[in-house]
Amino acid sequence: MLPVFPLRGAILLPRASLTLNVFEPRYLALVDHALANDRLIAVVQPASDTGEDESPEGKSVPLRRIGCAGRITAFNEGDEDRLVISLSGVARFRLGEEISSDTPFRMFDVEFSPYATDFIAGHGEDDVDRPRLIETLRSYLEANHLNADWDRINSANNERLVNTLAILSPYGPEEKQALLEAEDLRARAEALVALAEMELATPDDGSGTSIQ
Repeated sequence: MLPVFPLRGAILLPRASLTLNVFEPRYLALVDHALANDRLIAVVQPASDTGEDESPEGKSVPLRRIGCAGRITAFNEGDEDRLVISLSGVARFRLGEEISSDTPFRMFDVEFSPYATDFIAGHGEDDVDRPRLIETLRSYLEANHLNADWDRINSANNERLVNTLAILSPYGPEEKQALLEAEDLRARAEALVALAEMELATPDDGSGTSIQ
């Protein structure tokens, strides 16, 4: 049983990191609950037919069936009742039954067994076509006038590289969910390459930024 943080357009993956700014009272309570227990939070997107709100209110909003559990590894208190938390991905899950509670956030049973290999660090790394992924990433960054920390990229193992790129990728909720649900690391890397190649065909708006 885990507290659920519904967040459209955001995914988490094993042994990769996600930073969240928490300010709504219901999610401040969720973080307090997690810190008082096992520090685990279930990150899952709202269902596709629930509008465009980043985190819809109410306990009746349908959720996607696949998400990822993350462990709070760091948190900082900000001004005006805000928290910045860092989550480290543990494993994906299939959402089970909702647990009735009087908490302002939602609680669900989750099933990890369909994604048991997520608990094995580096599982499937040798199957990733790293040279193709790096080449595509470089082309994408150059075409979009983006900078990157190549020392960090080159030193990252395949699992961290693929999962971090999937989390940071600038795609919409459907593409993000597809990356989350990819069968294995190789399939996720191939999906990233395919999405980037499609993106390379779009016009450049001239804006530049940085990927760390």
